[in-house]
Amino acid sequence: MEQFVVSARKYRPQTFKDVVGQQAITNTLLNAIESNHLASALLFTGPRGVGKTTCARILARKINQPGYDDPNEDFAFNVFELDAASNNGVDDIRNIIDQVRIPPQTGHYKVYIIDEVHMLSPAAFNAFLKTLEEPPKHAIFILATTEKHKIIPTILSRCQIFDFKRITVKDAKEHLAEVAKSQGVEFEDDALHIIAQKADGAMRDALSIFDRVVSYCGNNLTRQAVTENLNVLDYETYINMTDLILENKIPEVLLAYNDILSKGFDGHHFIAGLASHFRDLLVAKNPATLSLLEMGEAAQKLYGEQSQKASQDFLLKGIDIANDCDLKYKVSQNQRLLVELALMQLSSIGFDGEKKKSEFIIPPTYYRKSYSIKEVQSTKLEIQSEEQKIEVEPLIDNAQPTKENVEPLTQNLQPKTPVIPSAHEASGEGQPKVSSMSLASIRAKKEMAEAQKSTVKEVVHLASEPFTETEMLEQWLKYAQRMEDKGYRIVASLLTINDPILEGTTIIHELPNESSKIDFEKEKPDLLGYLRGKLHNHDISINVKVNETLVLKKSYTAQDKYNRLVELNPNLELMLNLFGLEVNE
Repeated sequence: MEQFVVSARKYRPQTFKDVVGQQAITNTLLNAIESNHLASALLFTGPRGVGKTTCARILARKINQPGYDDPNEDFAFNVFELDAASNNGVDDIRNIIDQVRIPPQTGHYKVYIIDEVHMLSPAAFNAFLKTLEEPPKHAIFILATTEKHKIIPTILSRCQIFDFKRITVKDAKEHLAEVAKSQGVEFEDDALHIIAQKADGAMRDALSIFDRVVSYCGNNLTRQAVTENLNVLDYETYINMTDLILENKIPEVLLAYNDILSKGFDGHHFIAGLASHFRDLLVAKNPATLSLLEMGEAAQKLYGEQSQKASQDFLLKGIDIANDCDLKYKVSQNQRLLVELALMQLSSIGFDGEKKKSEFIIPPTYYRKSYSIKEVQSTKLEIQSEEQKIEVEPLIDNAQPTKENVEPLTQNLQPKTPVIPSAHEASGEGQPKVSSMSLASIRAKKEMAEAQKSTVKEVVHLASEPFTETEMLEQWLKYAQRMEDKGYRIVASLLTINDPILEGTTIIHELPNESSKIDFEKEKPDLLGYLRGKLHNHDISINVKVNETLVLKKSYTAQDKYNRLVELNPNLELMLNLFGLEVNE
């Protein structure tokens, strides 16, 4: 049994032309070699698996090839690779510095490739600075890293930097197609597209996934087999879900989501994918932006068909709801419910992007038999009784009578129990009852209500008992003590910082600055409710003023508290003398 070589190694590019998706960098390096403008220190940076180390090896061979007839010569003796992840000390850099002085035995250059250079220690970086800036003519350094921001600026300033980009889905799919053909593997275009998407811009990852999928389904790659093996939600799942949402089928939507969870998919992954799906549908609506869809022709056709079913307003609203759910997912205590609520909101959106409105033109409780538009426009009913007051304004303004808006009003929708009680029933007089099912009866009720307005009208008076400033101060201090007991010391200090003054029913309280006023205003509603209840007067109001010249009170001693209480109640001193009590400090 022969040893299996993974595709990432088997199909590693040997020339710059074979490098996928980095034409700008490879062309720059080729021109630099041909024009003899190659820098002595190069830095290759970019995501994983995009060809940094591969381009470094190709460059090391390319600069030594002129003058040599053997194309298979790899100049292995001239290329030195160092893994900085495991050789990151000062001694490792010193070994390189010692080797740099020796010229190459064959070829023109000695090339030092330092991979994962960001792992070098600060001391190793500093030891490398002088050699990197002024190396011998026969030495070239190629540094490769995925995290350029971790390299010190003094190293970056000495290097010519090449930023490698992610491999596009299109380029990765085309390269996978070539690899599949070379291995005799039949494939569906959508299957390779899913693999390229799953790789997330890394060609090495794409080839690794390709090997895994081929091992699973043999020499016939289908979209279904790939999605099963990779356990991904493909576009077909989102298209079916969107169809159910557009048809407002909430039960079917929740069942479909339950099936997705039962297959082991994460709800966060699903809702993020649904937002992306709505974005793709929005892109597919305009032929000018159709190129932004990185997918096969069959998928583009399906997206084009569904984009015609969904309006632009619906898609924008859907993206907003799905994105909001995505942001709240990690902090939610019930993540499944959060996604289900988002799906129900999506299913409640109409095709015009608005939530469906009620079909009732007016509230059902006011439907009456034999109404016409003209009668409704001219009618205003006011009925006052001991139990309720109901006012019906003209319900339709500037509307012309048509068949469509008259029919709902003329239907026999008589309620079982009359909604509006008759006026003579409210007064208790034994007058004949009037039917409430016609416009004439409504007018009769209005006349009776006006005739009996003085007897049926009931006015609710709020308590407004008089009180003194002393009573107000007593309750004010009790509230302050309550705040103190609850641990709200700031509120208590704001209340006792100064004695409030009573002017009529308005309590004026002065504070030393604006910030203390803001804090007091937060507590004001509760304080106002407390005082109104204790003093039995709902006309009380509190006016807060800022007085920067206000002299703040010092902390009360026991004697100060006693003196203040005596001011509020002189009988306290009489009781003290009567029982021979003392004020303890």
